[in-house]
Amino acid sequence: MAMHRKLGKESSARQALLRNQVTMLLYHGKIKTTEARAKEVRQIAEHLITLAVKEKDNFDEVTVTAKVPKLDKDGKRIKEVVDGKKVTQYDTVEKKVKKDQPSRLHARRQMLKVLYPVIEVPQEAAGKKRGTKKVDLTAKLFDEYGPKYAGRPGGYTRIVKIGPRKGDAAMEVILELV
Repeated sequence: MAMHRKLGKESSARQALLRNQVTMLLYHGKIKTTEARAKEVRQIAEHLITLAVKEKDNFDEVTVTAKVPKLDKDGKRIKEVVDGKKVTQYDTVEKKVKKDQPSRLHARRQMLKVLYPVIEVPQEAAGKKRGTKKVDLTAKLFDEYGPKYAGRPGGYTRIVKIGPRKGDAAMEVILELV
């Protein structure tokens, strides 16, 4: 007997489908899909949330110095002429950065094997590259879902049946985070 559902797809297509659905579940909080897919997505998502719960406090805060460009009132970089070349002026700033311990770094890499990168596009800039920003789902798992589910021994998702699909009568469900 197989260890997982084949979902009528080749292994690469199935893996891409499951990765996409897990990513969207963790980004949006709930998705609408078929029952068989939801049961497979649930296993993967709960494993990732379990990793986040175990490693949520496993980091050190380190102070680093960084060079930040000086900006004028319009938000453009201030440049000066040095030896006939235009050079940007910089300020040195101290920042506090979270540095992962080895076990948390390993958990982050395990998550990144599954999750796709998510790019958030604002409504007014739909279809344009400007104004978009990357969403760090691993940080969301560690900072948001880790503390939220810390006291819970498992069962981070819920499957709610909503009825058969019109085209092929496959049972549709809503998979959501509890």
